[in-house]
Parts: sequence; structure tokens; C-alpha cells
Amino acid sequence: MPAHLPAYLLVTHGSRDPRPHAEAGVLAHQVAAELRRREAGGLPPLVETAALELSPQPLHQRILQVATQALTLGGDRLVIIPLFLLPGVHVMEDIPAEVAIARQQASPRLSIEIAPHLGSHPRLANLLPAPNSEPVARILLAHGSRRPGGNAPVEALAQQIGAIAAYWALPPGLADQAARLVAQGAQQVDILPFFLFPGGITEAIAQDVRDLSTQFPTCQFRLYPPFGATPQLAALVLDLATCPLGWGEARRSG
Repeated sequence: MPAHLPAYLLVTHGSRDPRPHAEAGVLAHQVAAELRRREAGGLPPLVETAALELSPQPLHQRILQVATQALTLGGDRLVIIPLFLLPGVHVMEDIPAEVAIARQQASPRLSIEIAPHLGSHPRLANLLPAPNSEPVARILLAHGSRRPGGNAPVEALAQQIGAIAAYWALPPGLADQAARLVAQGAQQVDILPFFLFPGGITEAIAQDVRDLSTQFPTCQFRLYPPFGATPQLAALVLDLATCPLGWGEARRSG
């Protein structure tokens, strides 16, 4: 691996459901494909995945494992990319703590860096469905963060795309915001999940939407899928890994 081409580690939250892990693997392959396209003629890039929680090994051990692979291939940098949509405790505290442990144990020949989290990308809104020409009420449904200020990006994004925000883990929830829109006369409500991959929560959201259709039969509720592992998302992930200092959230390096 040429020294100028880092190794990349995509870090997700982790889940007992195998689907998010599988989607992260697909996304890693797509990031590698985009790297090959940009670095035509170079050696195959190293792009791996890890989970912060519910993984057989702690994150710092996985980081060290990938760091060893990178060194073996001749690399001198490993970039950690948090696939998180909100700047909550995991992004601001947990991942940096795990990286700090890994740095203490890693070879000094390898630089370990943390890229901005996925939700900080200014073009993330481009991956959400564009509004139809007809006026339709929209709800941007996120997991939600209890960290002070953690939900500000959701509120800003909702305003940007002409939606109102709702949260899975805290109020206002989907049912409350849907009832509010129906009371205002909405006959169609588009629900945009602010989630990366399908899994247990998105299945529960789908059931909630079916319940809303029964509760409010005069209103049509349309649920969109989560972002999913797509080439477009892979391009944003690679932007985060290669963005200059000062763009979005400053990259923290050791």
C-alpha cells in the first residue's frame, strides 16, 4: 500500500441484528471501489469495518488488528470513520476513548486519525428523497440524542428539507408529530427515516406507520427506506476521510 493511501475503518454502533453489519460490509466494498476509481493503477485499498458495541472484540482491539494489516501492506495511516448521524456520546466520547487506547498500543510508525462523523457531511441531505411537486407534509424521524445540543443537526436538516423532526428515543415522537400534522389538515405525510441501515428499529417504525394509517384513515402515510449502502453514500464517506482540517468537524489526530 503506498504511503499516501491510508487504510480506512468504518465504525458503526453495532447490533444484534445481522443486517446492519452486512450493510456496513457492502458499504466498505463500495468505498474501496471508489478509492480504486480515484487511485487508478494503485494497490488495492484496505477498507474494513468495526462496531462500537455488541462486537466479539472491543473497538480498540479491532483498530489494532486493522492497524497491523495496514503496516503489513506498507501503509502509515489509519483513518477511523464514525458512521454515526448525530454527534452524541458515542461520537464525542466513546470512539475517541477507544482510539486513545489503540494509539497507546499501536506502532509509532502508524498514524491513527478520526475523521468527522457521517452526519456532519453538508451534502447528506442530498441522499434524502426530494419533495414532490405537490405540497406534502414531511417528518424526518431520527433516533435522537440526550446529549445537550445533540439533536440540533436533525432540527436544522428538517428545516432545510421542509420537514418537521420526530425522534424514536425521546419526544416528540412519530405519533405525536403525525397527529399534529393531521390536525393541521395534512392528507399525505412522508416519513423519512434518518437511519443508516435497515434493522429492528426500522421494522418497528414500519409497524408504527401501519398503526398510524389505521388511526388516521383520511391521511396517507408513506414511509421511505433508510439511507442504505449505496455508491452515493460511499462517496460521502470518502469525502469525510479526505476532507481538509476545518471542514465540518475538525479531524482529531495523534
